[in-house]
Amino acid sequence: MAFLVRKLRRSFTHIIPRLFIGLVFIYVYCEYLIYYVTQIQCGWIMLSKEPNDGVEPVYAMVIADTHLLGSRNGHWFDKWRREWQMHRAFQTAMTLHKPNVVFVLGDLFDEGKWCPEKEFNDYVDRFYTLFKVPDGTAMYAVVGNHDIGFHYRITPHLAKRFENKLKSPPVQLVSIRGNHFVLINSMAMEGDGCNLCARTVAEIANISNILKCSSGSSLCKGKKRLERYSRPIIMQHYPLYRESDSVCTEPDAAPLPERNGLFEERWDCLSKESTEYLVETLHPRAAFGAHTHHSCVVRHSFVPTPDHKIEFIEYTVPSFSWRNRLDPKYYLLTISPEEVKVSKCGMPREWTLQITAILMTLALIVYLRYYISMDTLSYNYKQL
Repeated sequence: MAFLVRKLRRSFTHIIPRLFIGLVFIYVYCEYLIYYVTQIQCGWIMLSKEPNDGVEPVYAMVIADTHLLGSRNGHWFDKWRREWQMHRAFQTAMTLHKPNVVFVLGDLFDEGKWCPEKEFNDYVDRFYTLFKVPDGTAMYAVVGNHDIGFHYRITPHLAKRFENKLKSPPVQLVSIRGNHFVLINSMAMEGDGCNLCARTVAEIANISNILKCSSGSSLCKGKKRLERYSRPIIMQHYPLYRESDSVCTEPDAAPLPERNGLFEERWDCLSKESTEYLVETLHPRAAFGAHTHHSCVVRHSFVPTPDHKIEFIEYTVPSFSWRNRLDPKYYLLTISPEEVKVSKCGMPREWTLQITAILMTLALIVYLRYYISMDTLSYNYKQL
């Protein structure tokens, strides 16, 4: 009996520390290290030519549709899990990529259009905690329909509190090293002359005039100019007008048959009229939207007059949340006044996280069984 007690005590004394260390390693790998292993595979695309003035490119990260849960929807564990995943992925991106600026393309919150003031303030605090950027990195957010509602549900209070708390006016011109970004409230592009819409259109017209004056256009009607002109990049929540996602051929585009479903203007994308207005007014060289939760790349060619063509590429950014897709993504942009290079970065897939944890746990069990058998043989041999 004493022999068996000593044997069991010896086994547990050796097994427990190894079991504990193994479980800690599995946890650290699956909840921290796997993000580095996955995201380090993505990086900035080099420009094909050096900027004319030798100025360093702008390195921008773009995410969308984080959909932080509120008090109404979802289970508390789902809320905690998704927020932890997004936090780890975002902070890993900050460590690995060190972007100059981060653009968040709307639907930061899932229930912003419903929640009372106290809950909204909590929303904002959580957002800035989860998506904290280091010193030297700027962050700009545009509003989405889940943040303040679709056009006819927006109240002045909802629009104003998002604008004040997130420092996100309906239209904003951001200039960085000769690169110009126009951030737009998509829901304010309804075209019905509402106060929010009128304010938005007036500001777009003002920015358009600044760009014309900066380019040396004869249509300039003011004195304000940018230090250096380049065609702007549109950042907004809605995609520009398209009939459906059937034109999208990316591997992470909307699945069939959803991809062939017709879009409803002002609901799934901007209206055709608003799209033409933005393109002809701003002459963008690229556009970035979100809203669909899926990826899409569309090459646009507008011909407002027979002797003038406006060509650019529009990117629809997939959701950053595992609640919306099993393979969330983010974009890395390398930007100069002459070029825009885009790299799409993946994060750990949901099944990868689960399978990795299961396989590592099984490997730990196999190791412990092997260790026990070898330790028992060694102990028995010594007793002889």
